[in-house]
Amino acid sequence: MMLMFGKKSKHSKSLYILEFEKPLRELQKNLDALIEQSQHAKVDISCEIGALEQKIASEERNIFANLSPWQRVLIARHPERPYALDYIHAIFPDFQELHGDRLFSDDRAIIGGLGTVNEETALVIGQQKGRSLNENIECNFGCPYPEGYRKALRLMKLAEKFSLPIITFVDTAGAYPGIGSEERHIAEAIAVNLRVMGQLETPIISIIIGEGGSGGALGIAVSDRVLSLENAYYSVISPEGCAAILWKDRKFAPQAAEALQLSSENLLKFGIVEEVIPEPFGGAHRNPNAIFLSTKDAILRHLKVLKKLSPKQLLEKRYARFRNIGIFAESSPKHNSETNG
Repeated sequence: MMLMFGKKSKHSKSLYILEFEKPLRELQKNLDALIEQSQHAKVDISCEIGALEQKIASEERNIFANLSPWQRVLIARHPERPYALDYIHAIFPDFQELHGDRLFSDDRAIIGGLGTVNEETALVIGQQKGRSLNENIECNFGCPYPEGYRKALRLMKLAEKFSLPIITFVDTAGAYPGIGSEERHIAEAIAVNLRVMGQLETPIISIIIGEGGSGGALGIAVSDRVLSLENAYYSVISPEGCAAILWKDRKFAPQAAEALQLSSENLLKFGIVEEVIPEPFGGAHRNPNAIFLSTKDAILRHLKVLKKLSPKQLLEKRYARFRNIGIFAESSPKHNSETNG
């Protein structure tokens, strides 16, 4: 299931074009036609080619510098975007996967194992999506079952036992809500993870690399540091789920994304994440190697700070971190004078 990426050029072609990227594709087609014409007719039209390249660059800047929350959600879901295993194999080249929850089965939507980065051994966990239909079926489209969270819990306890830091890569639309999940207690599995992660006496860093949907994401993200890629989102509900509740129609997902303020800038502003990792222009899929290096650097920087803390300090700061999220307002009820009289 591992997919190795090579560096892509600035205007690299994608097999999957988002709706708002279509003007760029048309300009690229015109550029390709000009280059082919120049080569075939052996005519120097470098001025026209240069002008069109500048127009493409200008259009790219205009599009990607003004992305709406919904457009960022679409980039977070881009099928060519690097997935958890891509990050794991790039950052932890000696990664050794560990399987099973020792209770039911081995959920392929959550991958876990041991790996080393810059001579630092860590327990690595990631929510994995698939590239092909068969891989997506195997990974259940990145939506974990209860056994996935129980596998993650087993491995995190192992990390604590051997004083290993825990690194998690979050990328799921949400935990699987089907009958099988309910029969095997999906809510309980996530809840236990939240409780235990809050008490683990070892550093934990989570990176939102794509979708961070509801409790399915939080089940492996109760951490000392939560980082987000620039075009990732982290929310209590998906835009489609929010639209179905508020407007009774999923077609209002763009409006829901706007209302939910789904952007990494807002995550940083509201104290949900500690850092936003910039992506290559146009999204992580444009230059995966660059985002792997940026993510690796962020992990090492935060890990260096966390390793200086004692277990007691880690737990105190982790508890305070989550207690400080959100804004609460209290007011005493107004008493009607007529009622009192």
